[in-house]
Amino acid sequence: MRSLARNLINENRITTTLPKAKELRPYVEKLVTKAKTGTLASRRLVISKIGGEKETKTLFSIIAPKYKERKGGYTRIIKLNRRTLDSAPMALIEFI
Repeated sequence: MRSLARNLINENRITTTLPKAKELRPYVEKLVTKAKTGTLASRRLVISKIGGEKETKTLFSIIAPKYKERKGGYTRIIKLNRRTLDSAPMALIEFI
């Protein structure tokens, strides 16, 4: 989850399998909710969850201010075609 969350924060959208996207959504949305407060305690908690200071800085300075007035639902999952190799269901997860 850490690496998926870090990639989503860095790139704003990633392509992954559908079950991973469904697991990632609440994980990232809780991090964004914590980042909206902007306190030192929430910053340390987010660093401990995702393990990257660069991604935490991006989350607090760029992503969280966009959703200051929004109550929830920061991400969107779009279903894609199945992967050709193993026919796994694919999805695109992105910030709205």
